[in-house]
Amino acid sequence: MSTVSAVTEVAPGYRAGRTLPLRVEALRQWRRRRTLVMGGVLAALPFIMIIAFAVGGGQDGAGGRDGRITLIDTATASGANFAATCLFVSAGFLLVVPVALFCGDTVASEASWSSLRYLLASPVPRARLLWSKLVVALGFSLAAMVLLPVVALAAGTAAYGWGPLKLPTGGSLTAAESVPRLALVVAFVFVSQLVTAGLAFWLSTRTDAPLGAVGGAVGLTIVGNVLDAVTALGSWREFLPAHWQFAWADALQPHLEWGGMIKGAAVSVSYALVLFALAFRGFARKDIVS
Repeated sequence: MSTVSAVTEVAPGYRAGRTLPLRVEALRQWRRRRTLVMGGVLAALPFIMIIAFAVGGGQDGAGGRDGRITLIDTATASGANFAATCLFVSAGFLLVVPVALFCGDTVASEASWSSLRYLLASPVPRARLLWSKLVVALGFSLAAMVLLPVVALAAGTAAYGWGPLKLPTGGSLTAAESVPRLALVVAFVFVSQLVTAGLAFWLSTRTDAPLGAVGGAVGLTIVGNVLDAVTALGSWREFLPAHWQFAWADALQPHLEWGGMIKGAAVSVSYALVLFALAFRGFARKDIVS
């Protein structure tokens, strides 16, 4: 009886939900050098592309060798076109990196600094620690994805003017319609990257090496892209998150199409929920020695 009471007894005023507040964790992550470097890289990309277009001297709407017009060909048509182009060239890999970095560097970094066991001894419940770190990591991932198109839209408008979004398939969207469509694109890209987030977060609970978790998530994401390119897999590719990563192109149509984005979001969320559940379940039983 006395042993049980001693184990269950807590200090007066102790509330598990008040430990490791999101504000504190967010401030810790904001001050880290890798956060500032990643933000700088994403903010610099639009300006690098503007310089590249200026040096290359490409003509708007020129089209490729086969006469087909792509987002790259319409990049200088307006600020909205430039923002869409920046998303197009970065969604396949560049935006994977901040998600893997922020989510893979959560628990593993604490373990590598030998501070994880001291956090749990505060006492911060294990589920609370994971929840705080996951929410902050996803918040920073979303911020990274919003930062790129916002800077691109501002820089593109300054360089090419504010105007309608010229569609590669023909026609255009008014400037008032372009912003909500671009916001929808960003939202879908974020949802599609939840698989990478879940994979990086799960690996972060399994290793004490942050680079291992980040590299593992990026590597397996690349493997998924390679498998999606294997046409011999046929309809099996539809179960790969990579198969739907550019379904957001349906948002840049005269008439908005939801089919591909809904299927891609469902696949991504399903994988992510399983990976997040594995992370919480495994960490709850893990022997913390770091």
